[in-house]
Amino acid sequence: MTSTGTSGYGGEARWNGPSGQAWVQLQSLMDGMYQPIEDLLVDSVDPARRRVLDVGCGTGRTTVAVAERLAPDARVQGVDISASMIGAAETRAPDLDFLCADVQEHEWEPQSFDAVISRFGVMFFDDPVRAFANLRRAATPDAALTFVAWRDIEQNPFMTTAERAAAPLLPDLPPRRPDGPGQFGFADAGKVRGILDDAGWLDITIDPVDIECAFPEPELVRYFTRLGPVGLALAEADAQTTAKVVDTVRPAFDRFVNGTDVRFIAACWLVNARRGGA
Repeated sequence: MTSTGTSGYGGEARWNGPSGQAWVQLQSLMDGMYQPIEDLLVDSVDPARRRVLDVGCGTGRTTVAVAERLAPDARVQGVDISASMIGAAETRAPDLDFLCADVQEHEWEPQSFDAVISRFGVMFFDDPVRAFANLRRAATPDAALTFVAWRDIEQNPFMTTAERAAAPLLPDLPPRRPDGPGQFGFADAGKVRGILDDAGWLDITIDPVDIECAFPEPELVRYFTRLGPVGLALAEADAQTTAKVVDTVRPAFDRFVNGTDVRFIAACWLVNARRGGA
């Protein structure tokens, strides 16, 4: 869930600041939570692919998993705009190829990749048509595009529980922008299809998938106080405000707590397309 554009939803400054740092510090939690989504994405990659690009790779977990699926001499590159997350990815897998770059602007060699994948990394582009057209230029004629993006915000109540509960205490929380770059920027399947079509991708399919995710309950407070709009707000809050937010927000998650785990359904799109052309 990393930004790959220049200013969308906080853009480069956000992902090279507190948000990127939080993802690095919580990478183990996030890796485990999104494991089922990673499995879905990785399983969709044809093992015969030789050159794969992982867009919005974050700290590199999916990049590593794809590399393990392919032949030893295959090339997998992860790209992200967050220098801190790319640094963590390089530490995780020093033998893999990671690039800190803006996907909208970076000039790859034409036809460099025969597969392009992303786990929650493509919803943040300022100009998504431009970004996907750039990715298409970097793809071979037989290349496959596969990514996972969030569906509607109303279908993902877990993701907004903290900000809804904390709103009375944090009146300056940044608003969600469902019609612009952001976590739910690809909620509208028609919009996604139009973006890919305008960028030149072919044979587009957009399928809903509901995936159960989980993480240990003792990590819940750390999760909602470090990530998302509440995490951004608390980065500059005093200890008293933080304590009040924790006391207010933690009970709001009770419906997602099942024994020692926090469990929720990630309502997503699984998107596939083909590059085509010469």
